[in-house]
Amino acid sequence: IMLKRHLTVDGYETMFAVNHLAPFLLTNLLRERLVSSAPARVITVSSHAHRSATHIPWDDLARGEPSYPLSKLANILFTVALATRLTGTGVVANCLHPGLIRTRLGREARGVTKLLVAAAKPFMGTVQTGAATPLYLATAPEAADVTGGYFVRGKQTEPSSLARDPDAAARLWALSEELVA
Repeated sequence: IMLKRHLTVDGYETMFAVNHLAPFLLTNLLRERLVSSAPARVITVSSHAHRSATHIPWDDLARGEPSYPLSKLANILFTVALATRLTGTGVVANCLHPGLIRTRLGREARGVTKLLVAAAKPFMGTVQTGAATPLYLATAPEAADVTGGYFVRGKQTEPSSLARDPDAAARLWALSEELVA
């Protein structure tokens, strides 16, 4: 999470580049290897915060103001599109919300935000709690055939309606291909 706008050397908003474009590019660079070594699993960490993204600013998506919820929405849309593209290959793709975990994530917080983060710490989960769902998706036999899902606490759940929009997933995929080319 970055509170101020920073751009990458390519001119992209850093949080969007790190949270979405980097996993998008890495997964696509590894795609042939994943398919040839199937069964395989692609697991993307999203966030419940994606629900705060109520629209997608397509014309300003990669260069606009930092938006953690929007980058996490992009993670889910990416997963949906990837799962569709990998159908029949033996590779599954899922994403998850790890929970509010006690990490250094809010280390840049200032003022009231810093106080809120400090007040929330006693209610945050441990790193082990946050790792439970990714480990489940990576290793559980019953998760081997599930693809395109969004998981919270080890259970598949519905993300926001915008995150389930197949047209938005396809449009984001095409835009992401252009941005990483």
